[in-house]
Amino acid sequence: MTRLALLTHSVLPRGGVVHTLALADALVERGHAVTVLAPVQPGQSLFRQTRAATVLLPMATPSGPLVEQVRQRIGALVDALPAALAAGRFELLHAQDSLNGNALAELSTRGVVSAPWVRTVHHLDDFDAPELGVWQARGWQASHAVGCVSDLWQRHFEQVLRRPAERLLNGVDLQRFTPRGHRPDAAGDYVLALGGVEARKNTPRLLDAFAALRRDDPHARTLRLVVAGGASLLDHRGALSEWHETLARCGLSEGPGSTVERLGPIDDARVPELLRGARAVAMPSLVEGFGLVALEALACGTPVLVSERPPFTEHLRGCAQVAWCDPLDVGSIARGLADAIRIPHVEEPPEVCRRHDWRRSATRHEAWYAQVLAAHRIPA
Repeated sequence: MTRLALLTHSVLPRGGVVHTLALADALVERGHAVTVLAPVQPGQSLFRQTRAATVLLPMATPSGPLVEQVRQRIGALVDALPAALAAGRFELLHAQDSLNGNALAELSTRGVVSAPWVRTVHHLDDFDAPELGVWQARGWQASHAVGCVSDLWQRHFEQVLRRPAERLLNGVDLQRFTPRGHRPDAAGDYVLALGGVEARKNTPRLLDAFAALRRDDPHARTLRLVVAGGASLLDHRGALSEWHETLARCGLSEGPGSTVERLGPIDDARVPELLRGARAVAMPSLVEGFGLVALEALACGTPVLVSERPPFTEHLRGCAQVAWCDPLDVGSIARGLADAIRIPHVEEPPEVCRRHDWRRSATRHEAWYAQVLAAHRIPA
């Protein structure tokens, strides 16, 4: 048994937080003493329960420009973490994000953190503000070891950044994400996109392609586009502006019951139901760490549209329930949507879902942790 702290940047349903909670549960099942540490703002609570112990770190809602908000959040973590880490007497710390990575880097320089800490980098972003790029880099450079959840980002670290990176696994919960209870012929008349309106998610182009599909494909005349999720610390005003311009240009209405509907952050219990009920789930992303939503949709028996680029091509190639597109080409996205809505729902998850299991992920993490602990063990 190892005393582990898994640090995540939020209590809201973002991909890295989902990964943290699922990994924590799988590690607990394998007998480890796991604590999830997460910042919580007024009025927030952890979106999903976990079998691990949880320590929520209360902090004020950040304000001001994005750079200042990030500075405030890192500072708040630097202030809040020492007491929690001391109380837990953890043998190893595992950060899933840049905010906690920067806090641990700072606390290590002050001698407050003595246990080794590792960092999973799901993906890296390009920022206009230099400070954000510096923080992003420090959030992994100061760690004792780096892990990635796709070959794409492992190669990027090893070939571009010249830093060894452990190839870790994502997983899907086949008890929660399942076609059970849903008839394959009962798919709803909507395409679903999870993650909100973001440039990285390519949501404005998806909207443009959806408008073209409705206009040109008789099978899609009554189809709706539903976008759910979107809780994020980053500034997505540029993508939202493009989204509204596309709505106006294409003559699409938005709102409850309209052709296009944004649900915003939703209750976690609704996610499998929404995935099961969609004609297809669209994920024509420009950048992803892994694309966990696509795997969860497939586990629900629902076809998906994804970008024909890594990391999707690493694990979804050859899956009959997957349609592909060039994410930079609106016409290609529209053709991919047309393909996806014609793929039948299935009554059993495809094989790719069975290959990605959180227990396998936990086993791989265990081996990684053991290597790190062995390398940093102080001789007697």
